[in-house]
This record gives sequence, C-alpha cells and structure tokens, in this order.
Amino acid sequence: MQHLKLGIPKGSLEDATISLFKQAGWTISSNSRNYFPSINDADIKCALVRSQEMAPYVANGILDLGLTGHDWILETQSEVVEICELVYSKSSDQPCRWVLVVPKDSPIQSPQDLNGRRVATELVGFTRRYLEEQGINAQVEFSWGATEAKVVEGLVDAVVEITETGSTIRAHGLRIVCDLLHTETRLISNAVAMADPWKRQKIEQVAMLLQAALKARQKVALKMNVAVTNLDEIIGILPSLHAPTVNHLFDEDWLAVETVVDANDVRDLIPRLRQAGAEGILEYELRKMV
Repeated sequence: MQHLKLGIPKGSLEDATISLFKQAGWTISSNSRNYFPSINDADIKCALVRSQEMAPYVANGILDLGLTGHDWILETQSEVVEICELVYSKSSDQPCRWVLVVPKDSPIQSPQDLNGRRVATELVGFTRRYLEEQGINAQVEFSWGATEAKVVEGLVDAVVEITETGSTIRAHGLRIVCDLLHTETRLISNAVAMADPWKRQKIEQVAMLLQAALKARQKVALKMNVAVTNLDEIIGILPSLHAPTVNHLFDEDWLAVETVVDANDVRDLIPRLRQAGAEGILEYELRKMV
C-alpha cells in the first residue's frame, strides 16, 4: 500500500501544527516518547522531525512532505519544492523575524558596526552569508541555546535571534538593531514526490485544506433577523465576499440575513447592526474556507 510520508515539526511549533491539522480534518496523536505519531488517515504516515532538519529530509526523499520555516530552508540550502506559505506560529498567526540584538548601551547601531565583532546564532549559515554579502567581516559562531544570555553576559558582541514581538528581548534589557529575515512556515515536498500522480494529489489535498483552515481563522459568520423595512440599511453596513444570503422567515415582514466577515471587524460591526435594527445576531467560528 502506498503512503505519503509526512514530517511534523517537533518542538515549539509542534502543538500549533497538530492543532492546524485537526482543524483541517486530520487528528494526529503524539506523546513525548513517540517520534511516529498516529494519524486518522490510512494514506499518511507521520514522523516528528526538528524544523532545522526537515528540509534536508524532504529534499533527499526520506520524507515526501513536511512543514518547516523558510529560514531553515535558506539555512540548509536544501532543494525542495515549496508548495505554499502557512502563516501560523505557537502563539499567533504572524510571521516571525530573525533580528540582530545587542545590549541596550552597545555602540552597535547597524550591521556595518559588526566588523571585527563576535556574533552568536543558531542560524549560522544564513547569518554568515548575509554579512559577507554586505562586506562585513565578523566572527559568527553557533549557539546551542540560551542565545540571548550570551550577549547579556558579554560572551559575544551581538546575537541573531528569532522573535515574534520583540517583547522578551526588550525585557532582558536588550535592543533590536534591525531585522535580517522575516520567516513563516512553508509546506514543502520534493520533485520525486510531486512527479508521482498519487502523491501529488494527496499533497494538493493537504495543502488546500491547511490553507482553508488558516483562512477560516481570519473570518467569522454572522447571522441575524432583519425587518424588511431595515434590509437596505443592514446590507449597506455588511461587508461580504459577494452579497449576504437573505431568506424570508415564516413572518413575511422579517428576513434571515447571513454573511461572512473579517473577525477583526466584528467588535465594531455588531453594535452598528443592532442600532440599525438587526435582532438575534449570532456570531460563529468557521472551520474551513475554500
């Protein structure tokens, strides 16, 4: 029986990835002692793989499909097929940033000030290439962890670290000099898997439903009852992909109106709808949006 070999990123992105797959329709069950979690799809076999190692495993065919950051694709310079972007993380649906970080009172104000300095990072290959391309001669060394602590303790002059908001960096009395790279999760495959008709179809199914789940997170559905006399005003307030769905209720003087709107707009939208005469307003989350 043919299987699609799927890599799930182990570590900080693991729970968010499993949650996304569940919303898309796949239940993945794992525990800390099992590197091969079960999945409710007989066509797929899963393996937990560190994000840093995912691209090479996919590139050489050990895995058919995997999720990893664009940063680690660049770091390993792996030849993979990038199927789609999936912007999500462990705490938000925002891209992450690799930033140059120094102590708050450091004289370093730009990457050019790193000449002759020591820099620690987990993203060694990318950082070296970035600095070399700008003609900057700095010593870049690999950090095995606690990267921010190295610059706090004065072990290095600067670090290149990943962050979402920068709040933790600032809390440690450090300063972000500049962004080096914005990164998001990519669904990746390899040319051999994509050339197999069965695997390609399965990969496209996974990609479509993961993207549909993420798109649905940005939207909500609104449903309400509206008097016929208030319909035009309500329609004028409601944003919609095309036009709201409008159906007559048993009482012919009233209508049921339903539409999909941006989740961020609802806070201001519902009071306006209520003021315009809408009643029985319901808001509910969406699972997928294709």
